[in-house]
Amino acid sequence: MAEKITLHALVPLELTGKRCDQVAHELFPEYSRSRLQTWIKSGELTVDGNTFRAKDKVYADMALSVATVVADEEEWIAEDIPLDIVHEDDEVIVINKPIGLVVHPAAGHANGTLLNALLNHCPDLASVPRAGIVHRLDKDTSGLMVVAKTLSAHTDLVNQLQERSVSRTYQAVTTGSMTGGGTIETMMDRHPRDRKKMAVALVGGKEAITHYRLMERFSDFTHIKVNLETGRTHQIRVHMAHIRKPLVGDQVYRGRLQLPKGATPSLIEVLRNFKRQALHAYQLELWHPGTGERVTWQAEPPQDFLDLVAALRVDKKERESLL
Repeated sequence: MAEKITLHALVPLELTGKRCDQVAHELFPEYSRSRLQTWIKSGELTVDGNTFRAKDKVYADMALSVATVVADEEEWIAEDIPLDIVHEDDEVIVINKPIGLVVHPAAGHANGTLLNALLNHCPDLASVPRAGIVHRLDKDTSGLMVVAKTLSAHTDLVNQLQERSVSRTYQAVTTGSMTGGGTIETMMDRHPRDRKKMAVALVGGKEAITHYRLMERFSDFTHIKVNLETGRTHQIRVHMAHIRKPLVGDQVYRGRLQLPKGATPSLIEVLRNFKRQALHAYQLELWHPGTGERVTWQAEPPQDFLDLVAALRVDKKERESLL
């Protein structure tokens, strides 16, 4: 279902003489400047009932009005796919994404994605960019994602992500025993030879900052808590591999599985069967787009992750008993 939007505001004295698109963004901050410019160009945003150009100046007491219907973004298909909904209200949906679910349709994944499931759960999302999806998790990374249910919530959440006021905390299990936490700060870009992969860039790229600290240390592995300051594709996976502590099960960045000497048979079996990166987005904290309050959600890791940590604990105890 399309979303009907009606807005009206008078130009205040302090904005007199400024460009129409600048003033519109000041008066209607819940919508992006590019969308407001589109409405100005189409005549859906008027000034005293007249069409203006984005660069035209407006003056005090002029009336800016918007009357528009936002059409569906694309012809995506709604599919009845179960969702683990942690929270839902008029502005946002918080999803605990399972392992194996692709977030957005792409080559090779035209359907069966989180987006298709969201459209089935809430058809109005068809009129929100990318059905309200403002950030992603890899197919085999589980955990929390926030989805915007309205255009204004979408703009608000995108701005929060850009301003780095959204806190995303992960749990991960790395190969290699760590002695302490730290911060990894690099530039990241597409891998120069394999465009499906990301890599630490020596020249160019975008800033990537990852903070991590120890939760539990084992003989040859470490259970860590990770906070993202930036949100680059595969950031945690690339950064952990960069410091030679790749994630357990990472089929792309870990390399060949090397079983630790002296490991218990049960741990060896768990490690051999763990075919995805041991990474879970377990806490999400942000400013609520509707209430303005700081809100936090948590979701425990899935069973395979818990079984991995449990096997590491048993292995640690058995090793210690032999000392």
